[in-house]
Amino acid sequence: MSRLLVVDDEKSICSTIEAALKASGHQVEVADSGEMAITLMRKQAPDILLTDLRMDGMSGLDLLNKTREYFPSATVVIMTAYGTIDTAVSAMRNGAYDYLVKPFTPEQLDHLIERIEEYRRLKDENVKLRDQVDTLSEPSAIVSHNTKMLKLLDTAKKVAATDSTILITGESGTGKTLLAKMMHDESPRARGPFAVVNCATLSENLLESELFGHVRCAFTGAVKDKMGRLQVADTGTVFLDEIGEISPNLQTKLLRFLQEREFEKVGDTKTIHVDVRIIAATNKDLEREVREGRFREDLYFRLNVIDLHMPSLRHRPEDIIGLAEQLLARSFMATGRKPRGLDEAAKRAIQSYGWPGNIRELKNALERAAILCSGELVTVEDLPDRVLEYSAAPLSPTIPNSMLAVTPSDVSLEDLEKKHIQHVLMTTRTLEEAASVLGINLSTLWRKRRRYNLD
Repeated sequence: MSRLLVVDDEKSICSTIEAALKASGHQVEVADSGEMAITLMRKQAPDILLTDLRMDGMSGLDLLNKTREYFPSATVVIMTAYGTIDTAVSAMRNGAYDYLVKPFTPEQLDHLIERIEEYRRLKDENVKLRDQVDTLSEPSAIVSHNTKMLKLLDTAKKVAATDSTILITGESGTGKTLLAKMMHDESPRARGPFAVVNCATLSENLLESELFGHVRCAFTGAVKDKMGRLQVADTGTVFLDEIGEISPNLQTKLLRFLQEREFEKVGDTKTIHVDVRIIAATNKDLEREVREGRFREDLYFRLNVIDLHMPSLRHRPEDIIGLAEQLLARSFMATGRKPRGLDEAAKRAIQSYGWPGNIRELKNALERAAILCSGELVTVEDLPDRVLEYSAAPLSPTIPNSMLAVTPSDVSLEDLEKKHIQHVLMTTRTLEEAASVLGINLSTLWRKRRRYNLD
């Protein structure tokens, strides 16, 4: 049964509809104005809102717009008289589910509510199915034949059993979220929640609310109390992705939480204590961020109790084909098509491409291939053009023949380093990729570029 809110400035109509709905087993509240409806919805949003179109004060259209903005989960039905059907149709274009023309019978009302409940059920199922498809498109576990990766996974499983704060570093798309989830599942907190907060996608105010929660009226649009992820994930794990993006103000608040395991909601003075483990991740060089004054040193050391570095996909060449085949099979499953394999030319192209976007880029390329594939095997024609264009060049830059022909008496070590850096910069597409190939961090590469005038 549904929770309904009936809004009409004629109390007799409210009472009649309320009685009919309660007779059908629904939970019903009534309001004789749009303002009163907003007040009731702040306490608990209804599943279905039935509102008259013409009312003194706030109109039904105004109430529709406010409901869509502040209570988007509610399904809105407009009640109207014959003379305003055109306006009711316009309201549907603005987000109302349907309209009822007065006078209507209890049977008509019941039939409409049944349709809405079925619509809401199918909508919820669709969201769940989309989540399942997203899950299918990700590897179910981290499998590797790479020595460094195997060592990393062994370390991750060991530290998963502890409550230590963990910092996962690595380029975008390397699977940092998957590693964090794996550690949560391997930990004593596995039965608790696993909450993910992407610090790069929210403004400072929204991120503060997402982490710590807020109380009603704490800021414009805060129409009801909200629990933050730290509170929701009590006894579990909170994964803070892109931690290098948080503002100085939030860095201070997060540091206090890591030290004391307590916080206050935005706009509140009541202190809340929770028991959660923090796993953070970043693709930034936080040491450099600390040196340049953009990240608190004390927060960095609090986060970096245990540092796990995810290697880029180009540094795991022995894993690329196996991972590609797994992702491709899942992409075909997600589209409802029979799985197909890769032909040899496609394998060579995938193996030789640098994958600057790592596993995320590989996944997207194979989703495209699964959609475009028309034969028994995926071919190079099904892959993105950038993969084909790059596959003609070797993945790791070789030393030019001119350098190999040089004898020690012909050139200094400094000149040799300059030529090698210059060659790597010419054969890679980003500074991050060049630094990785050279085996140095990005700040070191910047200094050497200036020193050798390679800008």
